[in-house]
Amino acid sequence: MGVQNRIKKFATVQTAKAALKILPRISEENILQFPLVRKGLESPRISKYPEGKEFFKSLVLQSRRSVGRCSKPCLDKLARNLIVNEFIAAAPQREEFQARFGFEPPFFIVLSPTMRCNLACYGCYAGQYERGRELEADLIHRVLREAQEMGIYFVTVSGGEPFIRPDLLDIFAAHGDQYFQVYTNGTLIDRKTAQTLSRLGNVLPAISVEGWEKETDSRRGLGTFRKIVETMALLREEGVLFGFSVTATRQNSEVIVSDEFVDFWARQGCFIGWFFNYVPIGKSPDMDLMPTPEQRIRRRRRLMELRPRVPLILADFWNDGPLVGGCIAGDRYLHINNRGDVEPCVFIHFSVDNIREKSLSEVLNSEFFHAFRRRQPYSTNFFRPCIIIDHPHLLRQVVEQTGAGPTHSGAETLLTDCSGGLDRYAAAYGELADELWKAQDISSPVASPRRNEVEIMAKTPNIQNA
Repeated sequence: MGVQNRIKKFATVQTAKAALKILPRISEENILQFPLVRKGLESPRISKYPEGKEFFKSLVLQSRRSVGRCSKPCLDKLARNLIVNEFIAAAPQREEFQARFGFEPPFFIVLSPTMRCNLACYGCYAGQYERGRELEADLIHRVLREAQEMGIYFVTVSGGEPFIRPDLLDIFAAHGDQYFQVYTNGTLIDRKTAQTLSRLGNVLPAISVEGWEKETDSRRGLGTFRKIVETMALLREEGVLFGFSVTATRQNSEVIVSDEFVDFWARQGCFIGWFFNYVPIGKSPDMDLMPTPEQRIRRRRRLMELRPRVPLILADFWNDGPLVGGCIAGDRYLHINNRGDVEPCVFIHFSVDNIREKSLSEVLNSEFFHAFRRRQPYSTNFFRPCIIIDHPHLLRQVVEQTGAGPTHSGAETLLTDCSGGLDRYAAAYGELADELWKAQDISSPVASPRRNEVEIMAKTPNIQNA
């Protein structure tokens, strides 16, 4: 980076930090009138979709609410790493990569340094990976450096349980310019760890829950729910930003989008809440655990209703497809598992290349990843973004044409044993989603999809065996 760019970046960092510091003293109404915020609200990607404006507003307002309880390093790294580095300073690096390879680099990557875990949850998406292998620290450092060189400053860490590795905090410390979101069960974060995270400032834990105490403990073990609440209290006291992560199943689908559930985690101090859709992969894949098409649509509607009123960012990895232009697998993100196999998505357990044998840019430039990019978006209806559960025939096609192999024993059942069920699910959900898409006035930000969703679901039978 040249001298002028370094000076510009320094000035931008200072401006972002100063803006974050004064946010608590500015009313929410006035913040929404800031030129940069108004520009975001009026951007085509945001204003085009009913969920867009409320999501963007919650992002801005929740940042304001959280600033006052952040430790100084957490505030500094939020400004420097996540806002400036990822969204502003990385532009020249990303443009250089695109000019060289003909496509944009991902916006983030997911690393699973280990698949070891101190819990044994049924239905775990990562439950069948080989646990004896781990990414060596030197390899992780290399990948993070390569990612940063192409303009990737946001990194998600998954597993397994990441905090089971004693060197994890050292890795975060060594890459102080990057921002890490860590999916964790939360049970291994003690006071000392929380204090270290507060001092580092560049780590946001997202703690997995399954619902209330009953649902969480039944899947994760007795006492897990209470431990999660205790862990969140530690993180809150130390000024660390954190959130929750929940996987929607057919059993908990209504619970996790209730007012009481979301309000509870907001009171614990969560900055963000992530919602995922159960996919029949990993440990004992079960089609009957998948939320029905109707439940998936209701989850989207409920999050739209909740966003304007809860002090929490609510994000849905599937239902927010319109905000990212459809599926992001293999295009705007990828997953490197504990063996080094590079997968296009944490839920697509197939690979061609291993990061030990190729650089990150070489893997991205492979035919396997090009096959995903060529097909995206898979539909002009962004309510149907996913190649796994919305367009499973395309996933089978890509795997067959590129010779991709399963990254663990049993991964192939997604394309074999589960193929008929996924095809039926995709067809049933597709009918609902297509009617919903057509019913909306996409050009108008004031469209009200709720009435249309109710009408559509009312005339479609509940699909219990999709």
